[in-house]
Amino acid sequence: MKADGRQRHADTALSDEALEWLVKLHSGRASEADHAAFTRWRNRSPGHEEAALEAEAIWNGLGIAGSGLRDAHRQRVTRRAVLGGAAVAVSGAALYGSGIVGPHLFADHTTGIAGQRSIALPDGSTAFLNADTALSVDFTQARRGLRLFRGQATFTVAHDPARPFVVDAQGGHARAVGTVFDVDIRPREVAVTVLEGVVAISGPGQEASPLTAHADQRVRYGDDGIFAPAESVDAQSETAWRRGKLIFNRRPLGDVVAEIGRYRSGSILVAGASLSALEVTGVFDLRDPDAVLEVMEQTLPIRITRLPFLTIIR
Repeated sequence: MKADGRQRHADTALSDEALEWLVKLHSGRASEADHAAFTRWRNRSPGHEEAALEAEAIWNGLGIAGSGLRDAHRQRVTRRAVLGGAAVAVSGAALYGSGIVGPHLFADHTTGIAGQRSIALPDGSTAFLNADTALSVDFTQARRGLRLFRGQATFTVAHDPARPFVVDAQGGHARAVGTVFDVDIRPREVAVTVLEGVVAISGPGQEASPLTAHADQRVRYGDDGIFAPAESVDAQSETAWRRGKLIFNRRPLGDVVAEIGRYRSGSILVAGASLSALEVTGVFDLRDPDAVLEVMEQTLPIRITRLPFLTIIR
C-alpha cells in the first residue's frame, strides 16, 4: 500500500513537471534550447515519456472542447490563447450569476480567500481544506460525522470499521471507513471524487442502497436529489488544487468562475444569455487566479468590467 502510494506520488510529480514544461514551451518565450531541454527530459525514462504524452493529450484537447458548437456556428470562432501559464478553450450558451458569501457562521474550521489548511481530526484522520471552505466536526462513539457547509476538502480517513466516517454536504452523505476522497460543493452540484479506497454516496433515506465509487471515480448530485452514477475521472487532476494548480476539463464557465472566486477578493458576476454553458478546459496556476479572466477577455466576444468589489462578465 505504501509503495503504491509512493508510486502515485512520483507519477503525479512527473505529470506536474510535464505540464510545467508545456506551459513554458507555449508561452511564446521558449527558445530552441528550452525545446531541446524538454526532449532530454522526456527521454530520461519511460515514466517521463508517459507523463509527457499525457500532458500533451491534455494540452491538445484544449482545441476540441467547442468543436461541435463551432461546426454549428462557424461564424462564431472560438480562439485559443496562452497567458501567464494558463490555457483556455470555450464553447456554449446560457446564463449564470454568482456571488461570494462568507463561511457558515457555525463552522468549526474555515479558510478564507486563497487560504488552505490541514485539520488533524480526533481519530487520526485529516481534512485538507481548500480556499473559502467551512467545515464542522461531530464525532461520537458510533459515528465520525462532519458537515461541509461550503467549499472543498480532501479527507484522508483513518481505518476504523466500528465507526463510519461520514461527510454531509448539501443533502448528500459520503461514507467511508478507511480511504482518501474529496468533496467539492459547486454552484449547481456536489462532486465526490475518490482517490483511494471506496466511498458510499447517498441521499436522505437512501443509506440502504447507496452509490459506490472506487478510486478514480466520481459521483455528482444536485439540489434536486438526483445522484448521477459513478463516472471515471482522473482523481489527481480533479484535486490538482492541492498541488497549486487548477485543471478544468469541459467545466461550465459558472463553475470555473466560482472556483476562481475561492482564490481572489471580490465577487464575479456572469450575466448574458450566451455565457452560462461555456465549457472551459485548461491548466492554471493558483498563484495567478486572474489569468483565466484575462484569457477570456482577450479571446472571447465578452467584456469584463472591473469594479472595486465586483467583476462583471457580459
